[in-house]
Amino acid sequence: MSELLIELFSEEIPARMQAKAEADLLAALTAKLKEAGLGWKNAFAVSGPRRLTAVVEGLDARSADVREEKKGPKVGAPEQAIAGFLRGAGLKDISEAEIVSDPKKGDFYVAYSTVPGRDAKDVIAEAVPAIIREFHWPKSMRWGTGDMRWVRPLQGIVCVLDGAVVPFEVGGVASGNTTEGHRVHGRGPYTVTGWQDYKAQLEGKGNVILSRDDRRQMILDGIAKVCAEAGLDWIEDKGLLEEVTGLAEWPVVVLGQMDPAFLDLPPEVITLSMRTHQKYFAANSKKTGKLAPNFIVVANISASDGGKKIAEGNARVLSARLSDARFFWEKDKATPLEMMSEKLKTIAFKEELGSLGDKVERVAALARELAPKVGADPDLAERAARLAKADLVSEMVGEFPELQGVMGRYYALAAGEDARVADAIRDHYKPQGPSDSVPTEPVSIAVALADKLDTLVGFWAIDEKPTGSKDPFALRRAALGVVRVILENKLRIRLIQTTPRTIGRVLGGSYRRREEQQLAVLGQIAAEYGFIEKFEEVYEARLGKNAAAKFMAHSGQYAWETVKDLLSFFADRLKQVLRDQGKRHDLIDAVFALGEDDLVLIVKRVEALAAFLATEDGATLLAGYRRAANILKAEEKKGALPEGLTVDPALIAKGPAEEQALWKALGEAEAALHAPLKAEDFAGAMGVLSGLRGPVDAFFEAVMVNDSDAKVRENRLALLLAVRGALHKVADFSKIEG
Repeated sequence: MSELLIELFSEEIPARMQAKAEADLLAALTAKLKEAGLGWKNAFAVSGPRRLTAVVEGLDARSADVREEKKGPKVGAPEQAIAGFLRGAGLKDISEAEIVSDPKKGDFYVAYSTVPGRDAKDVIAEAVPAIIREFHWPKSMRWGTGDMRWVRPLQGIVCVLDGAVVPFEVGGVASGNTTEGHRVHGRGPYTVTGWQDYKAQLEGKGNVILSRDDRRQMILDGIAKVCAEAGLDWIEDKGLLEEVTGLAEWPVVVLGQMDPAFLDLPPEVITLSMRTHQKYFAANSKKTGKLAPNFIVVANISASDGGKKIAEGNARVLSARLSDARFFWEKDKATPLEMMSEKLKTIAFKEELGSLGDKVERVAALARELAPKVGADPDLAERAARLAKADLVSEMVGEFPELQGVMGRYYALAAGEDARVADAIRDHYKPQGPSDSVPTEPVSIAVALADKLDTLVGFWAIDEKPTGSKDPFALRRAALGVVRVILENKLRIRLIQTTPRTIGRVLGGSYRRREEQQLAVLGQIAAEYGFIEKFEEVYEARLGKNAAAKFMAHSGQYAWETVKDLLSFFADRLKQVLRDQGKRHDLIDAVFALGEDDLVLIVKRVEALAAFLATEDGATLLAGYRRAANILKAEEKKGALPEGLTVDPALIAKGPAEEQALWKALGEAEAALHAPLKAEDFAGAMGVLSGLRGPVDAFFEAVMVNDSDAKVRENRLALLLAVRGALHKVADFSKIEG
């Protein structure tokens, strides 16, 4: 058994690329070894700012010989076939082949050959150069006069098998057994013989911590130490932690201090400036619970003065950044939000949907409409919507786009706006991801929903929907946001009513930019909700009065199909949310098939349906439903069932007792379903349906649906239709899988 050590040493690898490159190197190496027939006991990789390292332990010294079989023609085959077989198998005479008997196919020739195994050294000498040449980086570069590509110039390759160098060359870089340590504290070079020697030298004299996990823990320990000594609480930032883990080979945590006067800036400005520009962590004071005038920097050097000069230098840089931020802050506060909002009219949102100012007008109208449904003050909701995008033209958001909404809230509070309006300006973008919270204050909810719904219906109106993995306008995220806001706040909003009104506003504000066919798709809905004059005016001008009237009359069906498509998009996002909660997608389909668009109600139905189907009554009734559905489907294949097919009670009375019992139970169930469905007691409705289990089972055991008497047969088919209809009042059972 052998040990293989590979190190690819280069100039600085971007921190965001290191973890994936580490995994990719290990995957590529083990795949090549496996392909060559080599086995191993353990393999792992590590990465750092300047190196990718892979280790394979317990590697086979040589791959096994492989016996290959080439099947030939039957014994007695024509000479031409045998000659071709001999050439292909590399045989001189047919006597060198073996004859194999098959009970079905008879006797045929087989040629066996042995492919000798290969030394691991030879396999590695071919595999590693191929891995380097084929390695995928999100961004790579060439240097010098060669055509070699790597993330940064490749400076050295260590490739050692059991202490001996595996010789090869890639892009002018020859493999060897020497590497470098830390640029300042232990450059080296170091000659290595294997993983343990490599690790001991680099983490000793070389001052390089090889493992990301070890460097991350060093940073966490250092942060905990300086915070404990200074009475601070670290503001956890996992993203920044991962980044600085990839920036320092020998991480040293240093606590710095900034001018306390900067604390009059919004804390988000300070922490974002630290994070984005300087890669510093922020901390809160344990005494006050507020942002402290300190920062935490991860250096890549152990300074003789304990990091004092490092802290002072970084403090000067941070002060310059925060001085700029203060200038932006003061300048923005002097500009009223209404004045900022006016500038939005000059900024394009989407050519077909007008400017950001046009969007603001639509969102404001929709927020006022939604406000009573979510318990918000309509005036406050409209006010918040009109100011929500204003900070996009502010100096601060121009410098820190991540602060959109956050700065608007501060500017609104500084101008004396109602706190609910200010909070809605900040929160209307939420949720921006699966881990982000949703707005819970009614005014914020109204504006958040209005903004997302306007965006969604706008892009549906211009037929720019997500396709495959492409979603440049984050429409999936917007729809997920709508779903989460509604569910987590238990809002009773009918999307099928809200969506057309929003579409109407979109088209009403941008109709002059639309093509005739696109107008036709949504014209009827827009007209229905108060835009008829504009559409008729445009249509008449372009097509003439008679043609315009005809055009409008035929657009309703297209409009409805578009609305249904958007609702289906919401359904898919709801499935995603519920799947994450462990709920079945087919049950969601079963409920959505009823045309339900109240998301809270859908979830209640899905939960009740799942609980019901988990019982014996539910499973048995589902089986009975499928039996009935299959019979109806078979009959429909023969020809459409008679229109208006209904049950004749007189014929039922003449039939078997089981048929009469099912008819009676069905009538009782339909009468009993009304109350629980109206009360949204879906568990109670499922309980009513469970009463059909016995009669349905008994019916199929004792009654022949396809009776020789045509009238009896049709009556029993009508009875099955009635059973299906009763169950469909709760869910479309045909959508349920399993």
